[in-house]
Amino acid sequence: MQELIYGCMGLGGSWSDDPYGPEQVAEASAAVQAALAAGITLFDHADIYRNGKSEQVFGEVLAATPGLRDRIRLQTKCGIRLNERGLETHYDLSRDAILERVNGSLARLQTDYVDVLLLHRPDPLADPAEVAAAVGQLMAEGKVRHLGVSNMSGAQIGALQDRLDTPVVANQLELSLLARGWLESQVLVNHPEDLAYSFPRGTLEYCAAHGVTLQAYGALARGLYTGAAPADASPADLATAALVADLAAELDTTGESVLLGWLMKHPAGIAPVIGTVNPARIQACADARRVAAAMTRAQWYGLWVTARGSNIP
Repeated sequence: MQELIYGCMGLGGSWSDDPYGPEQVAEASAAVQAALAAGITLFDHADIYRNGKSEQVFGEVLAATPGLRDRIRLQTKCGIRLNERGLETHYDLSRDAILERVNGSLARLQTDYVDVLLLHRPDPLADPAEVAAAVGQLMAEGKVRHLGVSNMSGAQIGALQDRLDTPVVANQLELSLLARGWLESQVLVNHPEDLAYSFPRGTLEYCAAHGVTLQAYGALARGLYTGAAPADASPADLATAALVADLAAELDTTGESVLLGWLMKHPAGIAPVIGTVNPARIQACADARRVAAAMTRAQWYGLWVTARGSNIP
């Protein structure tokens, strides 16, 4: 069954090295409780979020809430290094790095295992055999139960899967009504407009054929269609926000659930990741599954065509 995922990147305060305080722990606790009330049980992390503070504040919430760990599933990511060795960003999926980063995440989260480990970005220097060895060791030690990836094409997943003894269960990508490359690539085959989109064709089809769940980050388009319009909003953006509001009224729901329902109606089985820390906005997402079932084909296409600002071929 499709589900919503709570993305924890916004928890923990700033991205600086400044420590978090009780207010950040309280904010995390409120967000977790709002997510649970909305029926969400999968919480998404990464070792780099807020320089590790996202995992730390979540770990404090876990430790202070008896029984919570048994009610939820945790996933985290590794593979990106920030501000190390004179580089702003580089990737590292070496065996030692995977082991080091996962153990660090477990310590910050104050848990013995994560339900899913995602490899955060493709590392051109990664040796698939090393990746497989690290994942195999973590699973044998009971520290990781399932493996997924993020920001990978179907071909990249397939090449990695050839060396693994465990199936890749998830692929997290940016998918939304705003970031539509995944959808445009399906219909712009043999069309000159296809050159404007870089989404790797065949990725959705690979994931569907191999049981890889698509997780959508940025699913709410960062509030573009459900909040105050920025000064640089395009006519298509403004028209889409108006249409989202109209459909929310028509379907007796929220704009957030309209956007998420639009994603979840696609037969690829997309699981949206919600990144807001606002409890009210988290709750506003709770109706997405019902909206997906109720939304008509005409409504679904209407949102797509309005967002793209032109008709489809």
